[in-house]
Amino acid sequence: MKTLITSILVLTILSLSLIQCGDSPVSGPDPSPNIIIIFTDDQGYQDLGCYGSPDILTPHLDGMAREGARFTNFYAAQAVCSASRAALLTGCYPNRIGIHGAFMPKARQALDTAEVTIAELLKEKGYTTALFGKWHLGDHPDFFPMAQGFDEFFGILYSNDMWPYHPQQGPVFDFKDLYLYDQHDIVDTLVDQSLLTRQITERSVDFIRRNKNSPFFLYVPHPQPHVPLFVSDQFKGKSQRGLYGDVIMEIDWSVGQILRALEDEGIDQNTLVLFASDNGPWLSYGDHSGSALPLREGKGTALEGGQRVPMIIRYPGVIPPGRVVDAPLMAIDILPTLAEVCGTTLPDLPIDGMSAWSLCQGQTDKSPHDAYFFYYHQNELHGVRYKNWKLYFPHRYRTLNGRPGGQEGQPVNYEYLNFDQIALYDLDADISETSDVAHLHPAVVDTIKNLANDMRKILGDRLHGIEGSQTRESARIVYE
Repeated sequence: MKTLITSILVLTILSLSLIQCGDSPVSGPDPSPNIIIIFTDDQGYQDLGCYGSPDILTPHLDGMAREGARFTNFYAAQAVCSASRAALLTGCYPNRIGIHGAFMPKARQALDTAEVTIAELLKEKGYTTALFGKWHLGDHPDFFPMAQGFDEFFGILYSNDMWPYHPQQGPVFDFKDLYLYDQHDIVDTLVDQSLLTRQITERSVDFIRRNKNSPFFLYVPHPQPHVPLFVSDQFKGKSQRGLYGDVIMEIDWSVGQILRALEDEGIDQNTLVLFASDNGPWLSYGDHSGSALPLREGKGTALEGGQRVPMIIRYPGVIPPGRVVDAPLMAIDILPTLAEVCGTTLPDLPIDGMSAWSLCQGQTDKSPHDAYFFYYHQNELHGVRYKNWKLYFPHRYRTLNGRPGGQEGQPVNYEYLNFDQIALYDLDADISETSDVAHLHPAVVDTIKNLANDMRKILGDRLHGIEGSQTRESARIVYE
């Protein structure tokens, strides 16, 4: 008996010793963490302190980067609104699901309800879901966010310039659908947007508090800093970057309010928060646009400034703090990554994204993809990112060509230039894409051309007259 008791005591002491030394298995992340995605509109790569902004203070987002992982090579899937958002929510290249560019009012087109969104994926696992901000994936009630897995919706259906008070001269879109919505109901006509960032933030904080005891997915696609710019009186004149900087500072404040709500409700450790932009800055608006420096060009191009955007992900105790991730990643990878985090199955329909969860956690430093494909302008394949290389095929693109943008909310006209032949850039050595080295690396060019040819068979390429074999159509809307 004494021998038995002694053995038990020895085993107990050894177990306690292992626990104290930290050698015992630690509990993994909660299988159903809360998920928050904060998505800005037309924010440039350099428009955060942690990405090198010299004149915009973003302490809350900088804090997120210190407490989580900051990605230096994260790409929007397309350089314009609707297509970019569709890719984020479905894990698909936009051209796979028939969405190109940005939907105008009464576009007769929407994200098809057969496509599975992040909200639907998580809802199947018991998550409560909400979208507060900009939808831009269908303006008919049959295709509102509630038809795509969201329990709650508060916000606008389009970009905030698609209403009568846009400062730019042009057609006036005066439809009821341009108003501010709560679920299916119009609650305001957005004559003044200066309080919209604050209203979205208040809704988000309230949603967090109401759902603190069960898993939730909160999607916060801010309409700002898309022109026309609006900011509340609290942040007006606060930045050294004029109105644009004020707007970014208010968005940073909004992020801080959301993070504080998580901490106040005791769910900070069980919540994954992701921040990114839908595409690069609208450079023709000059002092009312962001900065993509040191990247080339901006929104509306497949060049780095059009699609490489800031991305920060924070999950305390799971994602190691202070990580800087240089491996390429794209918005199409967010859905499969979250599916792995939350233990959900992927959609039955083919998607393009791959999980980057091991990359986020620091278990690998490799991208989940060999290459990313940069489609823009009605299913034209403009470029391919392969390892440290970026190759462009001959195509036309818009540029200011060294000229300054507009002032006080008025744009200047773009010029249009051509890539007349294949161009290759080494992004590790030449982040600004100034030196075409295609002639020095013919083997790399051939490798990327072969990758592109394989993808053209799947997703098509209008520049080559190729119809993809695995594309799907968007929904078609018939208005009464």
